[in-house]
Amino acid sequence: MTTGKPAIVLVSGGLDSATVAAIARDQGFRLHALSFDYGQRHVLELEAAKRVAAALGIVDHAIVRFDLRQFGGSALTADIAVPKDRDPAAMGVGIPITYVPARNTIFLSFALAQAEVAGAEDIFIGVNALDYSGYPDCRPEFIASFEHLANLATKAGVEGKTKLRIHAPLMALDKAAIIRRGVELGVDYGLTLSCYDPTPPNIACGGCDSCQLRRKGFREAGVADPTRYR
Repeated sequence: MTTGKPAIVLVSGGLDSATVAAIARDQGFRLHALSFDYGQRHVLELEAAKRVAAALGIVDHAIVRFDLRQFGGSALTADIAVPKDRDPAAMGVGIPITYVPARNTIFLSFALAQAEVAGAEDIFIGVNALDYSGYPDCRPEFIASFEHLANLATKAGVEGKTKLRIHAPLMALDKAAIIRRGVELGVDYGLTLSCYDPTPPNIACGGCDSCQLRRKGFREAGVADPTRYR
């Protein structure tokens, strides 16, 4: 376990967050992992998150539980079919039904609270503005705005004792580049799960946007895809 400065890293169990956690560890941070059980249909990702955290030697791994199903509005939290086999060209156009309203804002708010308690100045998140499905809370403008908010809305920020930073090291990378970076850092992608509609114990559907982007990334990176697809 690294004994450097503390940092909060959001670990979903997917490919991107596993890579971000490995990057933060490589930079010498002592990681506090944070995952969320928010009523998502792909709750199997939490088992993947535990596997990833353990493989990276993260001992402090908290899972926060709340239920976004009471609001619905997303194929990930309501009885709405997850879109399958969409044309890749359509994935960057519009906001798909798998968008969970305000999800990253909520996640980062929890991370901010944990950062204050842990005395951490740094929060890592695996958002990406290239190979993504059009989510508004995965853009650099959102990350910059939340960082500004973080320094206005916290005791640490107001007292000037620290400058809170939101790190999104994957923001300008496509999936292939993310995978290549993770391989360099020894990430075992066989432990991860990116699918929006998986089957127990750890089988991806192969047709949702996330599965398609993952498959494309491994193919373009020239790396064998360890994912089990239906």
